[in-house]
Amino acid sequence: MSEPGSPRIEHVEWGLLRVERLGDGRDMKLWPGGGRQWDWGETNTHHVPGIQVADVEELLDHGAQIIVLSRGMELVLRTCPETLKHLEDLKRVVLVLETR
Repeated sequence: MSEPGSPRIEHVEWGLLRVERLGDGRDMKLWPGGGRQWDWGETNTHHVPGIQVADVEELLDHGAQIIVLSRGMELVLRTCPETLKHLEDLKRVVLVLETR
């Protein structure tokens, strides 16, 4: 039996993501078989320095092998260098892309 894929993003616009099986949200974390809304306040994340190791741990815990990190709609969100190093050390494929 094959592993379930990550939910597909059906629609993107400023401040809104529509994700299959999860509905609408502003920011989301998606992983194989599921996902949830991402509350930056959980780890005190801000645009700078950006996505932290703690922000990606949940993806890893759910078995994600390919990690896509968004830079936001206008490339304002950064990713902490420690986060990229952590994922590299775990031999994960990492893509850092603009949201669209």
